[in-house]
Amino acid sequence: MNASTQHYTDILIIGSGVAGLSAALRLAPFHQVTILSKSSLSEGASYYAQGGIAAVFDNADSIESHVEDTLIAGAGICEKEAVEFIASNAKNCVQWLIDQGVLFDTEVTEAGETQYHLTREGGHSHRRILHHADATGKEVETTLVDLAFAHPNIHIKERYNAVDLILSNETDTTGSPRIVGAYVWNRQKEQVETISAKTIVLATGGAAKVYQYTTNPDISSGDGIAMAWRAGCRVANLEFNQFHPTCLFHPQARNFLLTEALRGEGAYLKRPDGSRFMPDHDDRGELAPRDVVALAIDHEMKRLGADCMYLDISHKPADFIKNHFPMIYAKLISLGLDLTKEPIPIVPAAHYTCGGVIVNQTGMTDVANLYAIGEVSYTGLHGANRMASNSLLECLVYGWSAAENIIRTINQIDEAPVLPEWDESRVHNSDEQVVIQHNWHELRLFMWDYMGIVRSTKRLERALRRIHLLQQEIHDYYANFRISNNLLELRNLVQVAELMVRCALERKESRGLHYTLDYPNLLEHSGPTVLKP
Repeated sequence: MNASTQHYTDILIIGSGVAGLSAALRLAPFHQVTILSKSSLSEGASYYAQGGIAAVFDNADSIESHVEDTLIAGAGICEKEAVEFIASNAKNCVQWLIDQGVLFDTEVTEAGETQYHLTREGGHSHRRILHHADATGKEVETTLVDLAFAHPNIHIKERYNAVDLILSNETDTTGSPRIVGAYVWNRQKEQVETISAKTIVLATGGAAKVYQYTTNPDISSGDGIAMAWRAGCRVANLEFNQFHPTCLFHPQARNFLLTEALRGEGAYLKRPDGSRFMPDHDDRGELAPRDVVALAIDHEMKRLGADCMYLDISHKPADFIKNHFPMIYAKLISLGLDLTKEPIPIVPAAHYTCGGVIVNQTGMTDVANLYAIGEVSYTGLHGANRMASNSLLECLVYGWSAAENIIRTINQIDEAPVLPEWDESRVHNSDEQVVIQHNWHELRLFMWDYMGIVRSTKRLERALRRIHLLQQEIHDYYANFRISNNLLELRNLVQVAELMVRCALERKESRGLHYTLDYPNLLEHSGPTVLKP
């Protein structure tokens, strides 16, 4: 291995969404930080977040109410201490964003005072969502990206895939294995390199790409969860995969999301005949939590044999719609749909991974000096269902808490040893890329069919058998051929798919996002589903 393929840094952050960037910017005044991004720095789920960030900025609202709403949406298995920790630090972390230059929408009160315009989304009892029109993620992400590129202590590696984490042969003082670096694949040069680091932060997002239909960008392939599992970390609650109720149903925009804020501002969900159906399913109507709404839409589609349901806000003034939802309005117009005049066809699609790598309140995993923040992690915030606009909030709070802990402890960590070289001596270039594509499509289709909104034990067992066959094929392929982006993502997705199905088989009840025909009722006593390597 030549010198150019060995890199050194104090802190390696794998992932470039809001979680990773916010942590990097907090750490950079004190240490050298390297950010690894699979694509361009801004290409991730954070960029496409439309809704906003939940935080108590209204005097009529309270942290206690935010906590209570989250606990209710989480269907009884959120960890209350984690919910309180995040809600109580929400305002300070959002204020930090504002201090970095992020612009949130404001309004002028009757008294002539300017205040933040707060919207309301499903599960929230108050207006507490700060937003930038309907493109909050884009505003936050682009602001943080610009700051990261400008910071002298932040070193950015775009178009790099993390392959696997590297552990030291020596343990730390607690007997835990210690992280010392990572193998990474330079997609431009098509070569594996190593990065040595005292601390690694996984901020890789979720795994919704395991499903045939998803609102997520292509890079959401569960990489951090799979790598952490292979490194010896526990995972939890991976049976809870949130399906966003309102993804646009259109052949030219298969993953375009219609934000929950539309329903927060009065949009109705309707059957093809124009009748509303949510009041038949829940007293909260269109503002019920996402698990309830997605299940209701799925039920109505199957009951009627319909391809889709409809979202209708055309009863609101056209100027109101255009001002509040300019990005969505423009996108729909480009597709020949007018949000101000007609109902919009929608279907549920995989959106958010509520479980993940188990971490403590500082974002630390089971492996010493390895952190996980954002959607890749399990903090206890989401329980059996994530409440709208708590996701970017979790990224910010744990970006802050992880950074604080790293700053306190990193000087006590020994320099990483010389890392072992990547061995490609027994592999060769593949002439069977079609195998990867076939396996990719098979996995995503049967996960949609067997591990979707409605499940059964028979379907889950069928999925697990197919996963085990795919794992053997992929293991053989990985051992014999040089790696590629698709192979790395498929390897990780199949691993996470196995963990998802195993978690689902463990839960003998229907709760939140996990609905199974064999166990339709709630258990009286329940908690997180934990898997150990």
